[in-house]
Amino acid sequence: MNGNVDPYSFAVVIPTYEDNEAAIHLFRELLSIFKHRFYLVLVDDGSIKNSVSIDSMIHMGVEGVLIKLKRNVGHQRAIAIGLNYVADQLKHVEKIVIMDSDGEDKPSSIKELINLLDSVHIDIAVAKRKSRVETLRFKIFYKFYRLIFNIFTGRQINFGNFMALKAMAVKRLVSMHELWIHVAASVLISKLRVSECALDRGARYAGKSKMNFVGLALHGFRGLMVFAEDVLVRVGIACAVVAAMSILAGGVAVVLKVVGFATPGWFSVALGILVLLLLQTGALTLMTLMLTGVSRNGTNLGLDYREFIDTVQYAHPDYAN
Repeated sequence: MNGNVDPYSFAVVIPTYEDNEAAIHLFRELLSIFKHRFYLVLVDDGSIKNSVSIDSMIHMGVEGVLIKLKRNVGHQRAIAIGLNYVADQLKHVEKIVIMDSDGEDKPSSIKELINLLDSVHIDIAVAKRKSRVETLRFKIFYKFYRLIFNIFTGRQINFGNFMALKAMAVKRLVSMHELWIHVAASVLISKLRVSECALDRGARYAGKSKMNFVGLALHGFRGLMVFAEDVLVRVGIACAVVAAMSILAGGVAVVLKVVGFATPGWFSVALGILVLLLLQTGALTLMTLMLTGVSRNGTNLGLDYREFIDTVQYAHPDYAN
């Protein structure tokens, strides 16, 4: 693997899966805007029927690398593999962009993100969507997900994978095992300095999104997994509060029974429900505390990105021809 890419202004990490037509359109737009001042790191996530070929990149004049994975590992892991490759092989690149190949991340917006990195106080510039062309179900789910994420983690997440990073930020992220789970959540937990840039969402170049509702829900839950300790602690606190309220309510029920205000049968039913509630919340509190300890003390040695790579092909077009 050869990582000498000094002439380039930035590298672009793009995961793609069965989306050759959209990828070709994206290459064309990148070349029209940035000429040859970028180095493409294209991660083919196990495509079989409609994969991008290295010949297409060479023919169009795109310089970069095509990383073909042994199997489909998912969008987030494909990005993690691309970033690991950049950190390992492209050590001279100072700025890195992550974007999708479908056109919803507009190449014309890259300049706005990269310009933010000129500040010494910004490590990562992320795209915050000004407008979305989505179904009503997706919009409702997305708002609900953001609310749940805020309740369980105490943090706001309003950006996706479209972002520009300094080399030091990439180096920090690839050392985190959370990157393999959820890229945006990893950015939040990394303690890096993040700046938001309001950008419009583009229209797809071709085809339909391969992400269904179940996939979106799974992606959302993976974001919560990155903050497992925070989620477990908050759930434990909520259970402890409910248990304390159950004890208090049980005491009130006993007092009402003693002074004769309880109707026949009411006391036994109410007390039984409160005892069951106390036992359940107490058990759940104990489980969350134990899981928090496991999460805190558990070790994760991370993954070697090279184990997922089938082939690495290089595109070095002759611009003179």
